[in-house]
Amino acid sequence: MTKKTKTQNLSLHNLTYLHQYNIIVLLYCKVNNNYFLKVRKLTQKYYIKGGTPLRGEVSIGGAKNSVLKLMAAALLAKGETKIYNVPDLTDVEIMLNVIAQLGAKTTYDKTEKSVTIDATDLTSITAKYELVSKMRASFIVLGALVSRCKEAIVALPGGCAIGERRVDFHIKGLEALGAKIKIENGYVHAKAAKLTGTDIYLDIPSVGATENLMLASILADGSTRIQNAAQEPEIVDLANFLNSMGADVTGAGTSEIVINGVKQENLHPIEYTTIPDRIEAGTFMSAIIATKGKAIIKNVFPAHLTFFTDKLLKMGANIKLIEPNSLEVSCKNRLNSINFITQPYPGFPTDLQSMAMTLLTTANGVGIITESLYENRFMQVPELRRMGADIHQDRNHAIIKGVKKLTGATLAASDLRAGASLVVAALMAEGNSTIENLHHIDRGYENFESKLRLLGGKIERRDDEIISPVEPKVNLTEGLR
Repeated sequence: MTKKTKTQNLSLHNLTYLHQYNIIVLLYCKVNNNYFLKVRKLTQKYYIKGGTPLRGEVSIGGAKNSVLKLMAAALLAKGETKIYNVPDLTDVEIMLNVIAQLGAKTTYDKTEKSVTIDATDLTSITAKYELVSKMRASFIVLGALVSRCKEAIVALPGGCAIGERRVDFHIKGLEALGAKIKIENGYVHAKAAKLTGTDIYLDIPSVGATENLMLASILADGSTRIQNAAQEPEIVDLANFLNSMGADVTGAGTSEIVINGVKQENLHPIEYTTIPDRIEAGTFMSAIIATKGKAIIKNVFPAHLTFFTDKLLKMGANIKLIEPNSLEVSCKNRLNSINFITQPYPGFPTDLQSMAMTLLTTANGVGIITESLYENRFMQVPELRRMGADIHQDRNHAIIKGVKKLTGATLAASDLRAGASLVVAALMAEGNSTIENLHHIDRGYENFESKLRLLGGKIERRDDEIISPVEPKVNLTEGLR
């Protein structure tokens, strides 16, 4: 029998730090007068007991995909701009850090759900990789900086879990406005003595490119016309924000947006309230339907969810407009399968594709989903299969044959929307599930588990502890003597 060696922890040499929203504790251990390293990781997981119908009322927060762009747009006007209905999300925190790094003064009032940005003095034109790499949406500061400062150095955002989202359209549009672009060492360096309005045609209706070019055109000489522009509600919200600030933007919400350039002195700080988050609303609609529940969703703009709502109705869900900004959602019977293709707004939103797939896993018949926007957005499929789903994937097509039920399993979120869809799947499943990698979900859902518990969902967030196996082979004696 091998004799066990006693291990002594040396607390003076222990180190704790935060990495990817997990707490990592490094423990120096002494064995036979040599020092070794143990790793103790504290991570958070959802523990979910499925099978409880969701009932009650839930209120939707501000739109993440809108507020991040409004925060960047606040850089255009000197003075203090205040934005309300701002959700407490990690992405919001990252954007605040990006903006503060540029010299603006920022505060976030969690009680009031408001952000204040004083962009009177910008002291930097550089958005560094350390922050931009954490959140792709922060690349939007490029257009605002070029517009106001006539120069910007912004890190390329890099890859994305759900697929490649290139910045070619952003770059070509800025060049058309007169900016000189250099891409080197992982940064985009844009510089322009003067920006001049022009016609810009986007090959695809890119939301990010539309937003960046809108911001870049606000202070340009003359008129800019963006053709084949994105039409999402968040684009309209940005245009309304800019117009309230003194800009001249028309056509937002259509395929052609016209920006008539104004002078810097015409722009002024404002107070503005962000629109509700249509994707969060769609997620709660899916969760209520999946659990055969009945609940009221408040603070929602139903017109922003027309296509998604139509598909849910065709599947057999009940959705009623009970007030201008409130929906009653319910479902009693087994759903019917449907086919759909994700498309730019006003088509089926790609951000709700994974929710619809979860509903299809237990629906009558066979449903087919075609993901036309991103090449890697079926990352929830392996996890749903582990719960008993019958899904066949062929490149950008998923064929879902409904089964009678899903069963609980140990799951991992791969990205924001896939992670949320797994929560919905766990709530509708038989038995218990755990979900890890919650930092993905925290990017886009404020107090997610709290809101679900208010509806009766059996969900808890708990700390979990993982300790590495026996001592690694690395001897740390050197450097400690």
